[in-house]
Parts: sequence; C-alpha cells; structure tokens
Amino acid sequence: MSRPREVAGFDSASAMMMATAAFLRGQPFPALGNPPMLKPLVRSTRRLPQRAREAAFVAGGAAETISRRAASRVQGERISQWVCEEYPERRYPAVAIGSANGALVHLCAALDMPWLPQTFLIPVRQAVHPDDPVAAMDKGREPGRALVASNPDLQLHHMHDANQDRLMVRALTYFRVKRRELGQAYERFLIERLAPGGTILISECRRTWGTSALGERHVFQHGAVGGATEEEFHRGSDRVAEYLARYGSPVRRWDGPEPDSVSPEAEWGFAPALREDIERFAREHGFRVRRVVYDEPASLSPLVADLYRWWYRQRNMPAARLFVESFVIVEPYWALRTGSVPFWMTFNAEESLAAVRDYLSDREFDQIILALFQNAVEPVGLPGIDEWYEVLGRARGAGWFAGLSPQHHPRDMGQLASYDDALREVPARYPLPGPLTMTDLDRFLDSADGYQGVRFAPS
Repeated sequence: MSRPREVAGFDSASAMMMATAAFLRGQPFPALGNPPMLKPLVRSTRRLPQRAREAAFVAGGAAETISRRAASRVQGERISQWVCEEYPERRYPAVAIGSANGALVHLCAALDMPWLPQTFLIPVRQAVHPDDPVAAMDKGREPGRALVASNPDLQLHHMHDANQDRLMVRALTYFRVKRRELGQAYERFLIERLAPGGTILISECRRTWGTSALGERHVFQHGAVGGATEEEFHRGSDRVAEYLARYGSPVRRWDGPEPDSVSPEAEWGFAPALREDIERFAREHGFRVRRVVYDEPASLSPLVADLYRWWYRQRNMPAARLFVESFVIVEPYWALRTGSVPFWMTFNAEESLAAVRDYLSDREFDQIILALFQNAVEPVGLPGIDEWYEVLGRARGAGWFAGLSPQHHPRDMGQLASYDDALREVPARYPLPGPLTMTDLDRFLDSADGYQGVRFAPS
C-alpha cells in the first residue's frame, strides 16, 4: 500500500515509522526513503543561489499538500492501514505505540519491535504571512472542523511555527492528528502480529504546549519545540525582534491567540486517551503493557545510546563511534552494521547542542559523525556551525559531518541525499545481531544509574 496522499513524507512520524519498518525488513533507510535515483538531483541544489535553494525547499513541501476541501476526506483508518502494511508479516515479541521519537526507532531495532505512531502530519494548502498566527488559525477553522467531524477517533492539533517552519508556513499549514483509540487496523495488527502474551510498549512524551480550543477535539498551537521558547512565541524577546527584523517582517513580536488550555505538544506529545484504549484492549487479549514515559522528545536519547554501548560490549565489540542524528535523519540499519552508537537530537537548535554536549561531558568516543537536519531557515536559537565543529572536536580521533556541506548550512538540501553515504563509508562491518529481549532491557536498566526525565513502568 502506498503512502496515503494526505500524509506528509517529510514529517517525523512518517520518516521514523518508515525507517523502523525498513530495518525490520533488513534494509537501510537512504535519503529519507526516497528513490536513490533522485540523489544526484537533490545534491545538485548546492549549485543554486540561496533564494533558489529556499524556493526548492518550499516547493518540495508544497508538493505534498492537500486542498482545504480534501481535509474532510481524510480517513484515519486508511493511514493506520498503511502503517501496518509497511511491516513484515510475522510475529513480534513486542509492539510500540505512541509518540514519535528518533531514539525510539533504535530501541525498536534493538528489540525487533514495530512502532505504530499516534500522531501524523497532514499538510493543508494555505497561504498566510508567517508572522500572522491569528490568520493561520482562522483559515484553518473550517477544514479542521470538517476533518474532526469525519474522524471521531482523532483529535486535531493545528500548529503554526513561524520560527523553524518560517518558509513552509507561507504555502501550507500543519494539521497534526492524534489517535484517541487504536482503531480497527491497529487492533488487527496486534492480534495477528503480536506474539501471545507479548508486550505493548506505550511511548509517552509528556511535552505539552499552551493551546487555543477551537472545538471538540480541535486546538490551535502557536509555536513549537525548537529554538524559540513557548514564552517567546507569546511574549516576544530581543532575539525574536532581531530575527523578525532580519527576515524583513513588519512586526517585532508575534501577536498570537492567548492560550486557554494546555495540550499534548502537537508533534511530540502523547494524548493519554489512547493509553486507556490500549489498556482495555490488552486486558481483553492477554497482552502485557509497559510504558516508557519521558519529559522531552530527546530525554530518551542518552538511555538508548548507552543501551547500545552496553549491547556492543556484550557482543565483545568496540563502542567508540558515536553517530549523532537530527530530526528525521535516522538510520538504524547502518548504525548497527557499522557498530555506531546512535544519539538522536530533536532538531539542530541550541537545546539539541546542549544535549549532545552534556552527553559527551562524561563519555568518550574515538569518532563522532554528526548529521544536522537542514530546514533552510536561520531561526531563533540556531547554533553557529563553529559550535557544531566544537562537538566534532571532542572525538579522541576524528569527527566529521554526515554528508553536510558546512558552507551551505542550514540550507544544504543535498545533505538529505548524502547522510547515509557517510555511514556506508565507515569501513567497519558487523552482522546484524539477534534482538535484545525485554529481560535484556531490564538487565541494562538495573545496571544503570537512571536517566533524568525517563521512566519505564508497568501500566
């Protein structure tokens, strides 16, 4: 089954799900799952002037939009069916369900575990000025109302981020839908593919955001995780004013709707109604339920990276190469084939830089490979390229960027067609191992000192 027309291929949930499914098929995930024949074309964008590269970036996103009228024809079950059909038809010891997370992709690879996302992005064609969130909200009311009415098992988080998504929101708006119930496709998958007595692992990111209620199961979120803080989106700051001036905006702070509620963050947060339905289903069918609950999207990253270090040592392998991933750039197959320790960053913003620096503060690696997602914007909270070079300089041996042309950062679209080549060029090769078990995971957790903002718990 091909990806439904309404689902964005450039979104975190879609890319991470496809990367997980590719690994479980024994395959890599090159160029975000796009055809390899397109790689030369994407790399050739480096020869374009800056404005043309930005335009190409927006055109790629706009090509995946649906019309406002088509929002009423979105079918949540069709999206779920596509997810289920991506995975090989066999029994699995565990299945993860819930929040998107790059570190979770590597946990799924280690545990031979599919992941069924709760959240998906539906990009809707809509033209507004990026610095007018109220207009974006108002234009999204009617198509949002129609989408929610057609899908009683979904809730809609309409998101507008004029910081990281400044270019994209000129041409489209971000409708993120979250499952409130498993639905027929996910239930059928669990019955047919989850081993009797197997484990459902719920991925629960607790990140929230202030929202404006627009109707039943429908909220508007001004701003998003990455660079600018929630306070800055609603109250402004000197660096927001500088950013807006730099981009020639007529305003010096965003005048968005005042939040009247707090909701799970649109892209990363977990909507708890789904947990209740999973627990009901598990009781009826004799499955176990575990939860991994974490405060921020990247909170899980140090734990998973250390799990891989522990796993490699159990296999008498070196654990001296760190592969730092960013946003949708995740490659579980080549991480394991090259014996690289995966550390996932939410984005390329200052919080992500701080997270990887903190991880390296008491751990050493001979080699560091760094992938920086490119979004063609210089937003609030974007570290300079020299700061990323400093991260690479922490390697005891060599550090390098994964396919990035540093002089084009953050507008190097060619990097999206090159990051996987950087891993394949690593000469080390190891066979894909047999998977870890939940017992192995518990052994590792028992031996660790604990990780801030993360807990594994029974339901």
